[in-house]
Amino acid sequence: MTDTPADKRHPRFNHVAMSLPADALDEHGRADIVAFYQEVFGWDEVTQMTEDRKRLVLSAYRFGQFVFLTGDEPHMTGPRMDHFGLEVDTMEELEEMLGRAKAYKEKDDRVDLVDTTAERYGPLTITSFYVGYLLPMMVEVQHFKLHE
Repeated sequence: MTDTPADKRHPRFNHVAMSLPADALDEHGRADIVAFYQEVFGWDEVTQMTEDRKRLVLSAYRFGQFVFLTGDEPHMTGPRMDHFGLEVDTMEELEEMLGRAKAYKEKDDRVDLVDTTAERYGPLTITSFYVGYLLPMMVEVQHFKLHE
């Protein structure tokens, strides 16, 4: 059986990979990373892939979609606003994630949060916020609204 053009899906992004200092992926560092990203985004550690000080993989909602963290030198560094993005279907989802990020920041000041902004581009409004925690890139959460 062959794929016909009507059956074929377009390629899509499936993961983002970042390197961290090996010490950031020790038992304590991994626990901090997993706790934040699980509580705020609902991502789960893929424990079968965890290697102390070498690797941590966070599954993001479905098989084949994940964040891959590796202990390496030199490790990744970049400007504060370097990020990767998540799209949510509703403003309620965006607000719930933002609320969880703000609540986490109350108990851990290592959370870096850029509050919600909305930008209009003709018939499209993009609402987003950014949050970072212990990784070299932030996560931007976006909601797209088309106006008729």
